[in-house]
Amino acid sequence: MAKIHVNTTINGEPTEFLCDPNDTLLNVLRYNLELTGTKEGCGSGDCGACSVTVNDRLVCACLVLGAEAEGAEVGTIEGVAEANQLSVIQTKFLEHAALQCGICTPGLIVSTQELLKENPKPTEEEARYFLAGNLCRCTGYDKVIKAVMDSAETLRGEA
Repeated sequence: MAKIHVNTTINGEPTEFLCDPNDTLLNVLRYNLELTGTKEGCGSGDCGACSVTVNDRLVCACLVLGAEAEGAEVGTIEGVAEANQLSVIQTKFLEHAALQCGICTPGLIVSTQELLKENPKPTEEEARYFLAGNLCRCTGYDKVIKAVMDSAETLRGEA
């Protein structure tokens, strides 16, 4: 099978790679580009552990082909930190102990970032609804929602 040459932008950096036509974006990120922050939980788009953005749209990287990144802007957990400083969202997840094993955490943080871009002042119900596609077996979600709500307040300058 012939490899496909892809030109894309990942976390603001122009990037190119070769991949098989059936390689998922998740596998390309993890194995071709060694961006291992994005995790595989289910491989079927049901858990949200591999959440990334493609052209500012939240997607499961296990459901997107690597070739579909051609000409696109891809955002991963590695691009969330700002100048080697944790982002507000990452800091709030730590402060609220909203992580345990870490498999779901990157997807939750990327999803939270997208939620707060779309809706800087979500209600708890809206946050829970938006993050419903991100499954976690360890935290019980309350700490995650507290971290999301605190992040929103901080980003709005209310904290």
